[in-house]
Amino acid sequence: MAKSSQPVLKRMLLFGACLLATMQLLAQSPTIAQVDFARADSVARLYHGYSLANLNDLSHKLTHPFTNDLEKFRAIYRWVCNNIDNDFDYFERNQAKRKKLLNDADALDDWNRKFAPQVFKRLLQQHSTVCTGYAYLIRELAYHADIESVIVDGYGRNAEANIGGPGVPNHSWNAVQLSGQWYLCDATWSSGTIDTQQGLFIKQFREAYFLTPPELFVRNHYPLDTRWLLMEAQPSLTSYLNGPLVYNDGIGQEILPVAPATFNVAATRKVPITFRFSAPIQPEELTLQIVQGSHVLDLSPKVTPEADGLYNITHTFPARGTYALHVRNSGDYLFTYEVRIAK
Repeated sequence: MAKSSQPVLKRMLLFGACLLATMQLLAQSPTIAQVDFARADSVARLYHGYSLANLNDLSHKLTHPFTNDLEKFRAIYRWVCNNIDNDFDYFERNQAKRKKLLNDADALDDWNRKFAPQVFKRLLQQHSTVCTGYAYLIRELAYHADIESVIVDGYGRNAEANIGGPGVPNHSWNAVQLSGQWYLCDATWSSGTIDTQQGLFIKQFREAYFLTPPELFVRNHYPLDTRWLLMEAQPSLTSYLNGPLVYNDGIGQEILPVAPATFNVAATRKVPITFRFSAPIQPEELTLQIVQGSHVLDLSPKVTPEADGLYNITHTFPARGTYALHVRNSGDYLFTYEVRIAK
C-alpha cells in the first residue's frame, strides 16, 4: 500500500518533539566528498516548482531513478534546497518569540504548537518556511523513500546569535541514516542566506552543510540532545557558545580556528598575538581584515606551517580598543575573533 502524506498533519513541526530510536550513532565516512552527485542534482532540477500536496508522489519522482539511498537522499535534499525559500518575516517572528519565552517552557511549547500549523500552511502553499519547515520536509520526503531521518533541534550560531551568554535554542536541522550510518545536514543553511539588513533571502546552494563531518558541523550547530553530535569526544555547550565564530566558508573549506579557543581575546598593544588554525592544505590567498568602528584594514599576513595540518599567523595591535579580526581566504570569510586591547 502506498504511504499517504496525510498522517504527517499529525506530526507537525513541534520544536523538540522528534522521537529518537535506540540505535548506534556512527560518525561519517570520509568518502562522501568523493561521490559524484551530478545525476541526483539533475533529477532534482527536473521537478522544479513541483507541488507539495502529495509528498509520497514527489519523493517517488525524485528517488525512483536510483538504487542506493545516498543518491536518493541527495536528490531529495537538492530539491528542498532549490525549491524552498527561507521566509524572513516568519524567521524574525519565530526568533523573537523563542527568545522572549526562553525561560518559560510551557509558554514556549504553546507557541511552538500554535506556530507549527502556520509554518506548514505557508510551506504547502508558498514553498516558503523557516528552519523547522525545512527539517520537517527533509524528514517526510526521506520517510516516503524508506530512509530514516529525524529532526534535530538546538543552537545555531552566526554573527547575530549565540555569541557567548547562556545560549538560545533557535534552529533545527536533520540527521539521516544511510547504509546503517548516521549523517548530519542542514537544508536551511544549504539553501541560501538571509540578509537581515535588507530583509531578503538570497538563494545559493551551499555544499558545506550536506552530510557534514560532525567535527565540522559542531562549529556552528549544537543539539539539545548531545547524542546528535555524533561525536565520542563531545565539546561542551559553553565552549561552543564562547568559541571563535566560524562561517559557512570556513566549514566548506575546512579552514578552522584552533587557538585562541575563545571568541573574545584579551591582549596587550604592541605585543604580537598568534592565531593558529587547521587546513587541509596551506591557503594561498589568506588575508586578515581588522575592523574598529568604521575603520577597516586589510592585510596579507605571513602564514607559517606547523605540523599535522596546522598553521599560524601573527598580528600586532598598535593601540588600545576593541577590534574584530576576520580571517578570510580568496575573499571568503572563514572565522572571526573579537580582540580587546586594554593596555
